[in-house]
Amino acid sequence: MYGLENLLVGMNLVWFLLALLLFLTLWKSFVIVPQSMKFVLEMFGKYSRTLDPGLKFKLPWVEVVAHPVSVLERQLPDLRQDAITKDNVVIQCVIAVFYRVNSPERTVYRIADIDGAVSTTIAGIVRSEIGKLDLDEVQSNRATLNASIKEQLADATDDWGIVVTRAEVLDVNLDEGTREAMMQQINAERARRAAVTRAEGEKRAVELRSDGELYAAQKLAEARRISADADAYATEIVAAAIAKNGAAAIEFDIRKRQVDAMTKLSSGEGTRTVVLPAELAEAFGSVKNLFGGK
Repeated sequence: MYGLENLLVGMNLVWFLLALLLFLTLWKSFVIVPQSMKFVLEMFGKYSRTLDPGLKFKLPWVEVVAHPVSVLERQLPDLRQDAITKDNVVIQCVIAVFYRVNSPERTVYRIADIDGAVSTTIAGIVRSEIGKLDLDEVQSNRATLNASIKEQLADATDDWGIVVTRAEVLDVNLDEGTREAMMQQINAERARRAAVTRAEGEKRAVELRSDGELYAAQKLAEARRISADADAYATEIVAAAIAKNGAAAIEFDIRKRQVDAMTKLSSGEGTRTVVLPAELAEAFGSVKNLFGGK
């Protein structure tokens, strides 16, 4: 009786252990991989495969999650790197680097300290690239410099299973002596530009003044020419009258000049009394006779 009971208890215990083993086997057969992670599986200490995010199946008891790897984009602490430009100026660059893991198995098994390796690699690349450029080119062609650094860094880190998403020189710092020398150079350049501008202004003023004097001379010459043309025309009229009327025309011109002179005299300032010579009356009579007056 007791033997049968012990047998039943033993069988129940076996079934319980089998059920527990089955449950644990099923439990270990599935794994949930978070969206921002990838799991690297190993079988008997050797790489097996990589699980993407989601509910995944794995071989129970033999496959284990050896390395859960985050695939989120990572930012290294800002790197400060000394470098010498092509024109022998010592500068300190502040560099930002962002990367993400796209092949976790290579990141796990090919490099021990990924952050340190990226920092060391970018230090060498930055020194090399800045050594090819003058200081002015480093300041003005920052986009080209960043693109070159990123391209070379991507090639160097490809075997590590990462993708460099951003590598940028944020700032370029100079030592005090270099900064002071650059300020002196900038001030000298500003003074030179001011002197050139002032000289160009003075040159333009001289040109405008010369143009004004030339214009005035041209107008004066034109006025004199017109006056000369008028005098010549008057002379031609007188000559024609002389040719036509002979002595009478000459006498008329003389009398006319006497009348004009007396007219100017009488119109002068301060004139109160004008004494006319007796010949003036004769002049008027002669003029009348010249034209056949009665």
